[in-house]
Amino acid sequence: MEVVMVNSKEWNWDIAQHEAWLIPSEESYYYAEKWKSESRRRLLDLGCGLGRHSVFFYEKGFEVSSCDLSEYGVEHLRKWQSEKGFSFPTAVCDMKELPFDDNSFDCIYAYHVLSHTDTAGLKQTLSEVRRVLRPGGEIFFDLCSKSSWSFTESTYPHIDENTLRFVGGIEDGIPHFFADREDIKALMTDFRLNKIRHIFDLDTPLSRGGGTHYFIEADTL
Repeated sequence: MEVVMVNSKEWNWDIAQHEAWLIPSEESYYYAEKWKSESRRRLLDLGCGLGRHSVFFYEKGFEVSSCDLSEYGVEHLRKWQSEKGFSFPTAVCDMKELPFDDNSFDCIYAYHVLSHTDTAGLKQTLSEVRRVLRPGGEIFFDLCSKSSWSFTESTYPHIDENTLRFVGGIEDGIPHFFADREDIKALMTDFRLNKIRHIFDLDTPLSRGGGTHYFIEADTL
């Protein structure tokens, strides 16, 4: 049977005016230092949102490129660039079809991004990630965990056995892929898994009710 990927859908940024979305995640500080020490310079902020990590990594000296499905988010980043006098490439695109050449990047930072598709879409996205990373290139990303309440207890409609479509709020209508350890290993056969952390967050300014994620570091074989 033919596998049909669900259509991608951007966040409703116009109802998410919260200063927390402009503050870099704590993991970005670690990867800025790690990747600098490894002489990685060309970085893709995949799913850049409003641009918090793009600006952060640029200020740390990386050669940044940024992309997001949301035109609203990319335009916000472009205005931010203009205000700061920064200049680096930005693009509105679907993560399943990245507008970059093969072997373009030393590292990819994709924070709360790759889960926003279904099983077929995630496989296609990881293929694109593998294509645009240089040999030995590294990615840090996260996936929603199947132990999260939103997978085990919510009434969100299923798209496939791993994917729910959220209803309401900033992520209304957006697919969310959920994984366990075995799913991750099966998905990442074209990569070397360096680190997998399983993290549960209590209430935060960005997540009322908490959530559980896998945080993953992997490089190309």
